[in-house]
Amino acid sequence: MRKRTRWIIAGVATVAAAGAGGGIAVASGGVERDTPITGPDLVRAEAAALAYVGDGRVTETEVGDEESYYEVEVTLPDGRQIDVQLDESFTVVGSSDDEGTDDEGTDDGGTDDEGSDDGGDD
Repeated sequence: MRKRTRWIIAGVATVAAAGAGGGIAVASGGVERDTPITGPDLVRAEAAALAYVGDGRVTETEVGDEESYYEVEVTLPDGRQIDVQLDESFTVVGSSDDEGTDDEGTDDGGTDDEGSDDGGDD
């Protein structure tokens, strides 16, 4: 009987250890990891982002960002960071800086709603 009890205790301990390991795997499975852009897509994404911001250095990239298909972080010479959002065709669809300023990414030729001509007579 003692031999059988030892085997049961060993079996229960093994099952418990396996269950605990599975619990740890499940708990760490929820960690979100950024997937960097690679290969030819990286070259295209960097070029599009740098063309959009002007001057700077690409410091981070991500595929499948919550805001767009690609995100490229550019650090400007003055130290500010701009996150440039790109779609699957590497078209800029938005951007934000580290100060929280957002831009939709559309170029309206430098006019805004207040300065545009609505075609009406004044």
